[in-house]
Amino acid sequence: MKRRTLSTAAAFAAATALLLTACGGGDDGSADSDQIEGAGQRSEQPSKSAEPAAPEQDKPDGVDVSLPADMNLVFDWDKPKDKNEAAAMDDAANFFRAIYHGVDKRSAEDASVVAYATGAGLHYAQTQVKAWIDGGWTATGTLRHYDATTRSAGNGSSVEVAFCADSGEFFGKEVKTGRVLTTEPSIEDFDYYKIIMVKVPTSDTLWQASKVFVETKAAKCQ
Repeated sequence: MKRRTLSTAAAFAAATALLLTACGGGDDGSADSDQIEGAGQRSEQPSKSAEPAAPEQDKPDGVDVSLPADMNLVFDWDKPKDKNEAAAMDDAANFFRAIYHGVDKRSAEDASVVAYATGAGLHYAQTQVKAWIDGGWTATGTLRHYDATTRSAGNGSSVEVAFCADSGEFFGKEVKTGRVLTTEPSIEDFDYYKIIMVKVPTSDTLWQASKVFVETKAAKCQ
């Protein structure tokens, strides 16, 4: 979400700041440790969505993460050669698609959110979605993710996916009026994420976000 200066969006700004610090946990320095925090956390196989069929490219793992045409999430990164790290990176992207799918569907309990998150990661995702819903907002524009890196835990069941995000062209939009809440570009448009992805034991391909760490106003992402 973006911080807003419009009078109708004061709560939007406050909610965003709270979510990114309280739920994200800030920069915990985990990239400098040999042990990935959250590794080995148990996750469960999610149930599949019973929603109407979406195009195949919008249903990785059989879960609908399709987004409306005006809500564009771009993942501008190269996949690592390691099979597990590549799969974890793909599902880190799907985790964010799931959040905004939940925003679009106005449900923090959306099947996509539950599919791609577990534990603290699920709490983070559901809190994000609820904040958008409670504020009466959806999203519009382009949210770009880039400069991604991956790092595996020793047992191969956990991967840290870290990357930058630029929300300079991604805005809140009032659901009732359709009014877009725009701002001038600033350092607040840049965030740095570390997502701890854990492999679902009952699946060969599905990974879930178990923890989310966020550094806001990330100058290194400019």
